[in-house]
Amino acid sequence: MADGLGTIRGRFRRWLSRCISGIIAASNGGGNTVGEERIILLVEDDEDQVVLAMRALRKHGIVAEVDDVAVARSGEEALDFLFGAGSHSGRDANIAPEFVLLDVNLGGMSGLRVLERLREDDRTQLLPVILFSSSKEHEDVVAGYEHGANSYVAKPANFERFSEAMRYLGWYWLNFNESP
Repeated sequence: MADGLGTIRGRFRRWLSRCISGIIAASNGGGNTVGEERIILLVEDDEDQVVLAMRALRKHGIVAEVDDVAVARSGEEALDFLFGAGSHSGRDANIAPEFVLLDVNLGGMSGLRVLERLREDDRTQLLPVILFSSSKEHEDVVAGYEHGANSYVAKPANFERFSEAMRYLGWYWLNFNESP
């Protein structure tokens, strides 16, 4: 019964969100205006983790709530995406993601170094960044927060738990968090 009630609540919230979005879009003359595009940036170098994350985001309707889930496969690519540089030089860097899901253990530039660079720049200093890591070590969690993470989530070992983590992250950061 609880699962059924949770499903009904989830459907109702998505329906209500779409209704409100439609009313807002109609009052704005329709569609998103510049700066209102809703994007999630997933920074993950492991293709299997990208597939799992996207499957979980789709399963829980989070992909339907945003205009795009952009995937960066390295720390360098994430910075290029956010600052409109390199292979993303044509992208409007004024359109910031709703939040960034950032793997800590990236090859090349680490997730902590990416976070450090984001916090050093006025354009991304307040951007919500959720660190996602396979490590639950206290030192790693502390380091994440010291570098300016808004949240630190240990990647669950099985898909169901991983999927639930993605559901709650998306739900909170898209529907309840007020970003600057």
